[in-house]
Amino acid sequence: MTDRSRQPVLVLGGTSEARALAAALERYGVRVISSLAGRVKKPRLPEGEVRIGGFGGPEGLAAWLRTEGVVAVVDATHPFAERIGASAAGAAEATGVPLLRLERAGWQAGAGDDWRWADSLDDAARMLPELGTRVFLTTGRQGLAAFAHLSDVWFLIRCVDPPDPPLPPRAEVILDRGPYTAEGELALMREHRIDVVVTKDSGGSYTEAKLTAARELGRPVVVVRRPPRPAVTTVGTVADALEWIRSELGTTDQKAR
Repeated sequence: MTDRSRQPVLVLGGTSEARALAAALERYGVRVISSLAGRVKKPRLPEGEVRIGGFGGPEGLAAWLRTEGVVAVVDATHPFAERIGASAAGAAEATGVPLLRLERAGWQAGAGDDWRWADSLDDAARMLPELGTRVFLTTGRQGLAAFAHLSDVWFLIRCVDPPDPPLPPRAEVILDRGPYTAEGELALMREHRIDVVVTKDSGGSYTEAKLTAARELGRPVVVVRRPPRPAVTTVGTVADALEWIRSELGTTDQKAR
């Protein structure tokens, strides 16, 4: 590694990919600072230095990048974390710090799947009355107000931390976090007589089991499309992100390949 490797790489995290990237950078001797939004009370912490909380928009992030001497930024946040993605793009442009987006691939429907695509949570809520009356809602604790007016629909809401009101009037909340198994999701959906599932197109394996269970039970799934993200260099794997960082640091160290 060159001396530049001790200047920090900022990983905007909260995902399994972000944790894997931070662990790899630690192994390779690259100083990494992971930033978490702080929306989960007990997050899974990555290896290396951790910062929790917002930056104050693109201007605040730009100032922080300058102060800390950050050499590169990797936006490895959740596919639906629009605000931090925009802030990262704005701060990178303002400071000239290289920015990479590490984003897992979205899910793909297969044989036997009955997926209905929605453009937003509001759009998903409009679709539900025609699809079922017992809904497994797995879109996270934010945005549940979009479903609060559906008094004729019963919801099983699963999230990591307790959600804030307003909530649908007929709902049961369970607190849990992945990874989940197909067997467990099948049992849960059968127990609660679920006839439709609502999810965001988060991708990844941690929460994919509900899609397998819905397919086996013949249940429709409403899938909320990902929001548009800023046009920045994007990769889909941790290995590709490591190669990009190696290039930005200007090192020929074979360990970081």
